[in-house]
Amino acid sequence: MFEGYNVAFIGAGIMGGTMIAGMIERNLVTAQQIIASDPHEPRGKELVDKLGIRYTTSNVEAAENADVLVLCVKPQQLERALHEIRGRADSIPLILSIVAGIKIRSIAEDVHNSRIVRAMPNTPGQIGQGISVWTATYEVMDEHKRQAQAILSALGEDIYVDDERFLDMATALSGSGPGFVFMFIESMVDAGVRMGFSRKHSEKLVLQTFKGSILYAIDSDTHPTILRNNVTSPGGTTAAGLFEMEKQGFRTAVAEAVWAAYQRSMELGEED
Repeated sequence: MFEGYNVAFIGAGIMGGTMIAGMIERNLVTAQQIIASDPHEPRGKELVDKLGIRYTTSNVEAAENADVLVLCVKPQQLERALHEIRGRADSIPLILSIVAGIKIRSIAEDVHNSRIVRAMPNTPGQIGQGISVWTATYEVMDEHKRQAQAILSALGEDIYVDDERFLDMATALSGSGPGFVFMFIESMVDAGVRMGFSRKHSEKLVLQTFKGSILYAIDSDTHPTILRNNVTSPGGTTAAGLFEMEKQGFRTAVAEAVWAAYQRSMELGEED
């Protein structure tokens, strides 16, 4: 799939490094097919020592002979990076961006290349358990769509959508979602400590409960409402706790949090 291809990463932070390592582990590419640019030299040296890839501090050098260009920088760093590689990125067959909030149109206009895939991965991708929502422009060939999907597979599962507007929705639901889950975990751990558990034991109880519940939901392939009803005995402890969550507006708080994240994602796109 990538035979004879040079794959360039602009930005080699956590997500970029995860994608690089995943591609090599899956034998999609050899280490020498990959070049990564990053201004943080210790990070570059770490990737060279660990994975054997090529590294440079120059975005221009990274993009020079690229057949696939992966954009992994922070949103506020993208404009400068694109300005630097302008004139070298216009003929690249595939540009894959995982830069949050930056629309395809903006990238295409900057580099004069509309062969772009935009993806929204999430934090669990760092351990190969994430999910990425992605879309592609009409100009991206099927072969290059398959390449983009293969790169994203290094982060976990993926969903293809045919409209870029779903990327803002994914940013709110799966992109911001881990933050919401972590707050729920934190709240339950604190409740356990309040009752008298040590923080260590409370964390273990809560984390395993989340892990087990999620795996059980996936394995059972049953609607969450049914699963919840199955563990809610009439007049029992779960019923008492759920009643209090409903009284405190738990569902509304979650729904409004996701909606707020969605609105902010769209605002960021407009600011761009």
